[in-house]
Amino acid sequence: MNIPDDPFFTFLQRALAMRGPQTLQRVLYNALRDAILQGQLQANSRLPGSRIMAQRLAISRNTVNSALEQLALEGYLLRDRQGTRVASLPKSQVTASSSTLPAAVAGRFRQLPPATPRESPPMLFTPGTPAINYFPLPLWRRLLDRTLREEGSLLLGYGDSAGEASLREAIARHLALSRGIDCDASQVVITEGALEGMNLCTQLLSEPGQLAWVEEPGYIGAKSAFLAAGLSLEGIPVDDEGMQFAKVSSTPRLIFTSPSHQYPTGSVLSAARRLALLEFAHRAGAWIIEDDYDSEFRYSGEPIPAMRGMVKDAPVVYLGTFSKTLFPSLRLGFMVLPPALVAAAQPAIHALLRGGHRTEQRTLATFIEEGHYARHLAAMRRLYRKRQTQLREALAQALLIPHQVLAGEGGLHLTVLIDGIDDVEVVKLARQQQMSPAALSQFYLNAQHQRSGLVLGYGNTSASRFIPAIRTLQRIIASLPRGSG
Repeated sequence: MNIPDDPFFTFLQRALAMRGPQTLQRVLYNALRDAILQGQLQANSRLPGSRIMAQRLAISRNTVNSALEQLALEGYLLRDRQGTRVASLPKSQVTASSSTLPAAVAGRFRQLPPATPRESPPMLFTPGTPAINYFPLPLWRRLLDRTLREEGSLLLGYGDSAGEASLREAIARHLALSRGIDCDASQVVITEGALEGMNLCTQLLSEPGQLAWVEEPGYIGAKSAFLAAGLSLEGIPVDDEGMQFAKVSSTPRLIFTSPSHQYPTGSVLSAARRLALLEFAHRAGAWIIEDDYDSEFRYSGEPIPAMRGMVKDAPVVYLGTFSKTLFPSLRLGFMVLPPALVAAAQPAIHALLRGGHRTEQRTLATFIEEGHYARHLAAMRRLYRKRQTQLREALAQALLIPHQVLAGEGGLHLTVLIDGIDDVEVVKLARQQQMSPAALSQFYLNAQHQRSGLVLGYGNTSASRFIPAIRTLQRIIASLPRGSG
């Protein structure tokens, strides 16, 4: 069956006239493919010859043949000595482009808590964002250039799925000195930030339907990782000594905790509770995921040792990240596996990860080994300690509504507990003023346990902005009805 010439060439000429930046070949290909999929060109219909098509469309015959050959390669056309005809396609393929399929993700992903917005540059009071303008970028650039000069194209291929050996060794040495963790490079796995470490731990150590304990209130990323893996969650209340798990009767497979500086309340898990939690996990066959996300920034007393280093053969996977200590877009974190888990996890790690960011990993290893990392941490501790003090003073001066300040011993944020406010609405209005604090109520798993307040990040916010910004927050809070939070 031949196709009538006039309608055929009319629709092709119309398509070519509206081609925009696309090549003539691509426009011709798209027009013919869409006509076939939509049923405008019937199966077994014979197209005019390429010479005729080129003449009528005023384009080169090579352009026509290239488009027809691509369509034939993909199965839309059949070409032989008798000419070119439309292939017979199953009906489902013909109608697929015009039908509307329901757009919905899997149910477990619809349960995920809302993520914290991330802008660039970050708004004032964005939690978890360091003072990136203080990062020694010229030094980093020199080290990056040196790495590329020395290694060159060798770094363009895949690396070890667990990460570059030089960085894993540097991290192991740093942890031994700063966190009291005795480990070797074989136990360290490099990840794209702490959240990928969370996801990897969940995949390695749990099955869908098992129970995970999370802190209440607690890190939203941990809840998202567990829910995405199909785990059930139980929120364990947090007080001044950390997780209150002594009276909990359930038996989890995974326990997530940030013992050195709980997020967002700032409490420290006491030594007695740490040892009790380690003993409980050992008896229950559970794994503890220890998120040590900002332990480098403690402003009073000695650094708090990690749980991972408290007892031998602790059932703890330790997570760390450089997003808070250096800069977020570096996207490098790490996990430290217990020795007994290394061999068992290695095949899965090789299957799930691909070694990348090799240049950045090698550069970071040099940054650590040459002492630049320790010096940068010391400078940032001084800066953040000062900013925290100044933010406390600004809150006392400008936030007139009754409140309580939490999370005061370290980190990059202060949590301001303000009962009876709609903190979600406060955050919404604050964002219109270029501020992005987090709503404390959103960190709770159980709505019945929620308390309202604001999580104020000071890492990315200059102290000169504190008083005006707090006054703006005061006006926003005062403008809203009380008792709805």
